[in-house]
Amino acid sequence: MSIRSIMKKNDKIVTLYDNWKKFYFMYLVSDEKLIRKRFRFKLGRDLDLKNPINYNDKLQWLKFNWHDRLATQCADKYEVRKFVKEVIGEEYLNELYGVYDSVEEIDIDKLPESFVLKGTHGSGFNIVCKNKNEMNWHEEFKKMRRWFRKNYYWQNREWVYKDIKPRIICEKYIEQDDGNELRDYRFFCFNGEPKFITVDFSITNKNKTRRNLYDLKWDLMNAEISYPKEMKIKVNKPNKLDEMISLSRKLSSNFPHARVDFYYIKERIIFGEITFFHQSGMGKIRPLEFEEVMGSWLQLPVYNSDSNTN
Repeated sequence: MSIRSIMKKNDKIVTLYDNWKKFYFMYLVSDEKLIRKRFRFKLGRDLDLKNPINYNDKLQWLKFNWHDRLATQCADKYEVRKFVKEVIGEEYLNELYGVYDSVEEIDIDKLPESFVLKGTHGSGFNIVCKNKNEMNWHEEFKKMRRWFRKNYYWQNREWVYKDIKPRIICEKYIEQDDGNELRDYRFFCFNGEPKFITVDFSITNKNKTRRNLYDLKWDLMNAEISYPKEMKIKVNKPNKLDEMISLSRKLSSNFPHARVDFYYIKERIIFGEITFFHQSGMGKIRPLEFEEVMGSWLQLPVYNSDSNTN
C-alpha cells in the first residue's frame, strides 16, 4: 500500500488536507487567477475573457458575468426536481427514496437492496449501490461526511453551487435494458435550442468513459469532447428522440446555455440533471474548429464592462 493510500485512510490527515485546500481557494487565490491557471493547464492555451469566441472561453465568461437564482435551483440535485415537475411533469423523475440533511439520518437497513446516493451540492458526489450487503458502509459513510465538508464552488468557481444546502438524496438504481452499461443522453442547448447530443458510457468511471456525439437526426458526428468514441456498441436512435429534444428545449429555455441529461430505459425517458458549465468549461474539444462552432451557437447576455482583459 502506498503512502498516499495510507494517508487517505487517516481521517485527521484528510480533514486537515480539506481545511487547507478550502483556505487556499478562499483566501490565497482570486477567481480569475485560478480559472486562468486551470484553463491553461487543461487546454494548453490562454483564456480570452475580453472577446470570447470559443465555447470554453464563453463558459468562463458566464462564470464571471451571468447569475440566475433559477440556475442555482437547477444545479441542486434535489431542488431541481421541483423545476422539472413544474416544466415537464413528475413522470420524468426517477423514484426518490429519501433526502437527508446529514449522514447520520441514512438508515441502510430501511433502503432496498440497490439504490444510488447523491450529494445535492456538487458534481461527482455519487455512490452506486447494486447490492447493499456487498458494500463497505464504513468507508462509504466516511466519503459522504467528506462531501458535507466541501463547497464545490471553490474548486472551479461555478457559482451555481456556492449557496446550495448540502444534502444527500437516495434514488432508485436503474439499469440499461439491453444489458450494456448505463448510458447518459446529454442534450447541449444554446439559448434554449438543442444543437447536438452526446451519449456517454461509464461516466462515473473516467478511466472507462467513452462519448459519442450525434446531431439531432442521430447521425454520428466527426468530433470528440474529452473522451474517445464508442464504436463497438451500436447506439440505436431512441424511438422517443423527438420527445427528448422537446423536453430539453423546455428545460433549457430560460438559460443562455444548459446541458440537459436523460436516461432512456425501456422506452421511458428519465431526467438526470441540468448542467450549466460542461466540464467546468475545460473539456478538450476536437477538432478545434468545432469548439468555435459551439461558441458561435452561444449568444452571451448583454453585459457592459471593460473590467475583463486578455
